[in-house]
Amino acid sequence: MLPEAPGAGSENGPEIEKADSSGAALHWRALEGLYASAPINGMFASRLEVPGEGLARITFDVDPACFHAAGAAHGTIYFKMLDDAAFYAANTLVTDRFLLTTSFNLLLSKPIKGGAIVAEGRWVSGRRRVLVAESRLVDEDGDEVGRGTGTFMRSRIALSGLPGYAGTA
Repeated sequence: MLPEAPGAGSENGPEIEKADSSGAALHWRALEGLYASAPINGMFASRLEVPGEGLARITFDVDPACFHAAGAAHGTIYFKMLDDAAFYAANTLVTDRFLLTTSFNLLLSKPIKGGAIVAEGRWVSGRRRVLVAESRLVDEDGDEVGRGTGTFMRSRIALSGLPGYAGTA
């Protein structure tokens, strides 16, 4: 189950929009296309879903190719999953520009021995130049195996000019 974006339904946070909201839904589907088209994501069995404003969910299949010498997922895999989920949750609120990660803090709480991992991201604050989002990783047993918080800033890169986004929106 995805965490609800903070302040959802209140004056201080985003209203969670339904997927049938035309403009927002088109942007969310375009973000999913952008994720799928990124060359780095060809290296991982993964899929992004954007269920609503300020939310992102990515399913990953972590296999032994991602393991370090001791037989569990390398920390770079945790970062990839956590950063992507937080990034896309934040980018649901920005419809014209690609965001850039400016900092990211993570906590690795349990070794990932492989299998399906779900990265859940949610926007926390900010709507103008800098946005903050957090994410968590959940394994097949429902255990949280990692969490992170990132700050993201608007770039000068137009989303509409990016392959994957442009072809979907």
